[in-house]
Amino acid sequence: MFSTDRQTHRQIFLEAWRKANAQEPLEPLESQLVELMRRHPEYLPFLEDGERALDQDFPPELGQTNPFLHLGLHLAILEQLSIDQPRGIRDSYQRLLARLGDPHQVEHAIMECLAESIWRVQHHRLPFDEVGYLDCIARLERQG
Repeated sequence: MFSTDRQTHRQIFLEAWRKANAQEPLEPLESQLVELMRRHPEYLPFLEDGERALDQDFPPELGQTNPFLHLGLHLAILEQLSIDQPRGIRDSYQRLLARLGDPHQVEHAIMECLAESIWRVQHHRLPFDEVGYLDCIARLERQG
């Protein structure tokens, strides 16, 4: 799944969507991806566009969300929850879920913290700050 080549990475998403539409058997990861895609119908026309999607850029100044990044962050959060890594994220998720009531909304809230943490890694060239990430999520838990 994980590749440093943007087109290879994107092709995995597109192939999972193609297989789902063709009712072909899906690998477990592909099933997860398809479920995430279905929770974001606004991305489906783009994903169905296939080849154009492989090369499209999403500059922040245009205000367009990168569907591959967004879906990839969802997938990262689901993986973190499945292994409780960083330790404690599963409990934080459950507390947020009790407050917000919608798993997708909780993932989006956590996604903001994850995106901020990744941005810091990229721009400051420091290791991922698990404590800072969990602190950000804890602040979400305290918001009313």
